[in-house]
Amino acid sequence: MVYGHSDLGRSEVIDPITLKILVAGGFGAGKTTLVGAVSEIKPLRTEELLTEAGRPVDDVAGVETKTTTTVAMDFGRITLRENLVLYLFGTPGQDRFWFLWDELATGALGAVVLADTRRLEDCFAAVDYFERRGIAFTVAVNCFDGAARFPEEAVRDALDLDPGTPVVLCDARQRESVKSVLISVVEHAMMASAARR
Repeated sequence: MVYGHSDLGRSEVIDPITLKILVAGGFGAGKTTLVGAVSEIKPLRTEELLTEAGRPVDDVAGVETKTTTTVAMDFGRITLRENLVLYLFGTPGQDRFWFLWDELATGALGAVVLADTRRLEDCFAAVDYFERRGIAFTVAVNCFDGAARFPEEAVRDALDLDPGTPVVLCDARQRESVKSVLISVVEHAMMASAARR
C-alpha cells in the first residue's frame, strides 16, 4: 500500500496501479540481467547451476561461459509514481520450463522479447507466443560485446515481425538502456489497446 496525505492532514490509503511486463527470450539472452539492471529492489531470482544432467537439453553454443539458468522466474519492481508500480517478470528461457509462461503471462500489459543476434532463432518461440495471445511486445536486441550488429529492419525480417512491432537495440546491463526498452513496451501496448477499442 502507498499512503498519501489529504488536505485535512489525515492519512489516506491510495491503492497503487500495478502494471505487469514479461521479459522473455532464449536461453542466455540476458533476461535475468535486464530485470536486475532496472529493479529498485533486490530482484528475486530462481537460478540454479547448470549440471551435467542438463547437458543434453541445454544448448550453450554461443553462451559457453553461462553457469546458471532461471528455473521459474525473475521478479523486479519499479515505482514510477507514488501510485504507479511496474512489476517485471522474467520467464525461463528453456523449452522444459515453458509450462510456466501461461501463468506468468496472465494480466500482462506487454512483454519484452530479448534477442541475441548470435542465437536469434532462440527467440522465435517467444515472438510466436505473444503474437498468438495478442500480447503487445517489443523486441530488444541485446548488444553483447563482440556480437554482430544488424540494422533494425534486418532483425525485423529475420523474425518475420508485424510492421508495427518495435525493434530496439539495448544493453541489458545498463539501467538507462533498459528503461528505454520498457518505455517502448508500454507505449506500444497503449497504442495496441487503443487500436482495439
